[in-house]
Amino acid sequence: MSAGHTVAAFDAELAALRATVDRMGELVERQFAHALESLAGPDADVAAEVLKGDAEIDRLEVEVEAMTVRLLALRQPMAKDLREIIAALKIASNLERMGDFAGSVAKRAVTLATLPVAPPVSSLIRMGRTVQEMIGDMRRAYSTQDADLAAAVRDRDGEVDDAYTSLFREFLTYMMEAPAQITGCTHLLFAAKSIERIGDHATNVAENVSFLVKGRLPADERRKGDLSSYAVAPPSETA
Repeated sequence: MSAGHTVAAFDAELAALRATVDRMGELVERQFAHALESLAGPDADVAAEVLKGDAEIDRLEVEVEAMTVRLLALRQPMAKDLREIIAALKIASNLERMGDFAGSVAKRAVTLATLPVAPPVSSLIRMGRTVQEMIGDMRRAYSTQDADLAAAVRDRDGEVDDAYTSLFREFLTYMMEAPAQITGCTHLLFAAKSIERIGDHATNVAENVSFLVKGRLPADERRKGDLSSYAVAPPSETA
């Protein structure tokens, strides 16, 4: 077997690996968009479609794992090729978790669709749109190996954390002022946490893109703005 043929086969296998990871990212982006749509309704039918789609993301993760094991065992890659294989494995794991969290949002939408009192979802949808933009930029950063775009995705994680903390306080206030909203707002809080975690995983993917391109993870500490553990509702004016 000629060296040229071996190199061409290796390049084709790497290209197939990239395509599989990108397909996972495409499905996750679509799943999350539908999860937000189901929440905004809320729409149980759209939510059901999200839940059905999770199996394909799981299948592709298994496929990525098999491809990376084969490449590591048979090709003994070095330098950037090795980084690309390791990054693909880590990115696929994060994408699978993002799909799971999108499913969690959809499950909350199914419950919300049955409630007699519609909870306030507009603020949560705005936060979701920010995460949706992060997912799109994360995919582009991976497909084009754009470290600057990956860094921009990473920088937005703190914005999502800030929004989550604000939502936490907002929903606590709704629950105190309107007991009929307690059930709905509780489900929205769980959905908000799932969306915040999707943002975290998108940031992890962005960091792995930086590792792939530059050979190192970002040196600076990631800014975290989730202060919900310390959040309290404002005191009642009648207290």
